[in-house]
Amino acid sequence: MGFHSKPATFVGHINIKVENLERSLQYYQEIIGFDILEQTSQKAKLTTDGKTSILSLEQPENVIPKQGRTTGLYHFALLLPKKVDLANIVVHLSEKGVRFGSSDHLVSEALYLHDPDGNEIEIYIDRDPSEWSWNGEEVAMAVDPLDFERLLTNCVPGELWNGMPKGTLMGHIHLHVSELEKTEEFYVKGLGFDVVNRYGRQALFLSTDKYHHHIGVNTWNGVGAPKPPENSVGMESFTLVLPDEEAINETIDSLQKIGVPVTEEDGRCITYDPSGNRIELSI
Repeated sequence: MGFHSKPATFVGHINIKVENLERSLQYYQEIIGFDILEQTSQKAKLTTDGKTSILSLEQPENVIPKQGRTTGLYHFALLLPKKVDLANIVVHLSEKGVRFGSSDHLVSEALYLHDPDGNEIEIYIDRDPSEWSWNGEEVAMAVDPLDFERLLTNCVPGELWNGMPKGTLMGHIHLHVSELEKTEEFYVKGLGFDVVNRYGRQALFLSTDKYHHHIGVNTWNGVGAPKPPENSVGMESFTLVLPDEEAINETIDSLQKIGVPVTEEDGRCITYDPSGNRIELSI
């Protein structure tokens, strides 16, 4: 999947905060289908291939529930390798009695659900890029009903759901932000993304290498929405994977030119978007 490998810049990992680590681990293993790669008393790295972590769970000290009307995570999106994988997880979720939403976005077919803390998860499959419709620099996306009857024809008789497929990727992230103008400047001029879709004056979708979006941002929690407390449930940070060390240096330079600081913490490059969303730059 070239949109999630170099030389594209893409979201490689997301770290979310939860109220009860054991409860969340049970959910992410039994319902979503992750395996544990590493675990301490307050943090766990999750994997689908046994080698790489694309999602971490963290239980902060004095944790408080998810706060409404703030910036931060809208949803993170798990990209499955094949359509049969999406069909199989529909059957699995239905058998487990898990409620979920769904949508056909033209570029993709998606399911939506919430973990025990209210963190939203999208699970999706991309349509072939040859089927995406571009008008200049903008890709057509919609929120149409998902055709479950057609999707479920991909199920293989006798083939049972066996957890998240090994080739599952962190497909994209969608964030609540406090405004769009400075946010667009940050992600475009600072991080080098292209705007590929504008949803009125409320949301932007951004990508590299002509993907439908690696990052979505919206003001649906209100213009001027505050950053949530550090110890609240939600997103701790997400990691952007850049092509190489030169690209990181160029990105740091671009961020500094628009007045955005980049700091080093334990050998990691950290920056924050204008709404306080924490981002780690990695290769």
